[in-house]
Amino acid sequence: MGKEVLHPKLEQIINNIEKVMIGKTHIAELSLVALLADGHVLLEDVPGVGKTMMVRALSKSVSAVFKRIQFTPDLLPSDVIGVSIYNPKDLEFQFRPGPIMGNIILADEINRTSPKTQSALLEGMEESSVTVDGNTRKMDKPFFVMATQNPIDYEGTYPLPEAQLDRFLIKLKMGYPNSLDEIEILSRAEKNPPIESLQSVITLEELRELQKQVREVYVDHTIKQYIVDLSTRTRIHPNVYLGVSPRASIALMKASQAYALLKNRDFVIPDDVQYLASYVFAHRIILKSEVKYSGQTPEEIVDSILTSTRVPVQKAVR
Repeated sequence: MGKEVLHPKLEQIINNIEKVMIGKTHIAELSLVALLADGHVLLEDVPGVGKTMMVRALSKSVSAVFKRIQFTPDLLPSDVIGVSIYNPKDLEFQFRPGPIMGNIILADEINRTSPKTQSALLEGMEESSVTVDGNTRKMDKPFFVMATQNPIDYEGTYPLPEAQLDRFLIKLKMGYPNSLDEIEILSRAEKNPPIESLQSVITLEELRELQKQVREVYVDHTIKQYIVDLSTRTRIHPNVYLGVSPRASIALMKASQAYALLKNRDFVIPDDVQYLASYVFAHRIILKSEVKYSGQTPEEIVDSILTSTRVPVQKAVR
């Protein structure tokens, strides 16, 4: 994609995160896209590459209430959403909120706990509310979950169920830094950790306003048709057992709107959709067993679909 001017406020956030995260500009941008689109992110990679640091840096940059949940095999759903405790003094039950009650939630190593506890996040991620003892409690806006997981072939991990994977707008992999970036990481770690001195660059109210602006970004009918064409091709692809749902189509449209705003535009172009398609679709696609064992990946499937699908030509932009 060509060089574009970023939205001024969003560029401030990216630059602020880069004081902590070195060589991961695209990860910072995509995480911000998910936050602006009112979605959630799944970060998958080996331990020690900066997943947790990324979430903390984003939280500090936008003045958010940050909460961290360390998922372990013995974690219970009530440890996540909270519990009602009887107060003998007032003769009534009082709700003690769990760590899910925040603005930006780090669900650390989410696949190290049982599926039952993993599912405790589902209602919150989809409805921005939790139900405790029959009472529904709304979360404050914005509500953003960034979950980290180790690769599923690591010992002691539980694969996330498809229903939960579908709740994540975007799935990212950070990867190891290159040699120059890692030397810079060592140099910064030699002194005080930069995360401790990181300051916010926008307020929560400004973030809510940016989220509102995302919903106002124009999506032409031809772009919507392009998104639907891509979704349909995942469902009929010969190597795919289960393609993406309409929720994935909505996710790709919302992510494209947020990415357009990041690039300081008030309209979506096909390049936005193409850039984001793999990040939004790949983790929602289930390959046929024989294809999976042959080594082909969902990302490769999405790339092949992008290559073979006609790109719309917009005659005019509003």
